[in-house]
Amino acid sequence: MTIKVALAGAGAFGLKHLDAMKLIPDVEVVSLISRDLAKTQEVASKYGIPHVTTKLEDSLAIAEVDAVILVTPTQMHASQTLACLEAGKHVQVEIPLCDALKDGQAVVQRAKETGKVAMCGHTRRFNPSHQWVRQRIVKDEFHIQQMDVQTYFFRRTNMNALGQPRSWTDHLLWHHAAHTVDLFAYQARSPIVQANALQGPIHPTLGIAMDMSIQLKAANGAICTLSLSFNNEGPLGTFFRYIGDTGTYIARYDDLFNGKEEKIDVSQVDVSMNGIELQDREFFAAIREGREPNASVAQVLPCYEVLHRLEQQLNPA
Repeated sequence: MTIKVALAGAGAFGLKHLDAMKLIPDVEVVSLISRDLAKTQEVASKYGIPHVTTKLEDSLAIAEVDAVILVTPTQMHASQTLACLEAGKHVQVEIPLCDALKDGQAVVQRAKETGKVAMCGHTRRFNPSHQWVRQRIVKDEFHIQQMDVQTYFFRRTNMNALGQPRSWTDHLLWHHAAHTVDLFAYQARSPIVQANALQGPIHPTLGIAMDMSIQLKAANGAICTLSLSFNNEGPLGTFFRYIGDTGTYIARYDDLFNGKEEKIDVSQVDVSMNGIELQDREFFAAIREGREPNASVAQVLPCYEVLHRLEQQLNPA
């Protein structure tokens, strides 16, 4: 059976999902939704997508659409996920699930009630470099003592990953910290019991903190230190250092090194080196097999509970 998909969001990450789905058997994108109709039509023509619209509800009304992937502005994630579930569609929403905890809780509750596959794009769970470390952890060969993570961008103006103006404002806490907060608890295999945060000055026009520092502690004693910045001029990206009882591992995107800077081959960890493709494969496999996916909305909700606590620390009433 071919799974028919609607994709919302034809920007930088939307294209990553379209490229990924071309590599996955028996998956067909039949509808593309984005804000600018002309640009959306251009992308649809390139990928052979028959239906184009600027409104999600138009795609949800198409009976043959089985599943929706949402690659839209953060502020829309929770409400659009709910709309997909209400329409009887399976849904994968890009990270973050929400930017307010109550909205994430509503999504988890509705997903439970509908029985539809509802997944959030916590890509770090799927990157082969982090999977390799995970396999050692699950085999009881490695236990995290500390994770040290740097998430660094240069975004003093509101641009997306393609260098194009954004219609919405990104957020260090509710978007970029979500990757590491979830990954730390997932890899430590232990819930986060302590969390502290500091933020730098608020940008005068963007209205967000451009620098942030977060400390986490898991119930099993593992700790994590996360530094985030939109002010950093390079190198850019997120860099992970796993410090454990039997080794040190450094993950730089899809590359993994040990503490002596010797490269570890992770090419055979999974069927692809592309984290987005692996994430999408999990979504479609869960639909076919009628099971909960890795990074289901229920599994990632604790991450957003931690982000909520941190927000309350940073912005006390």
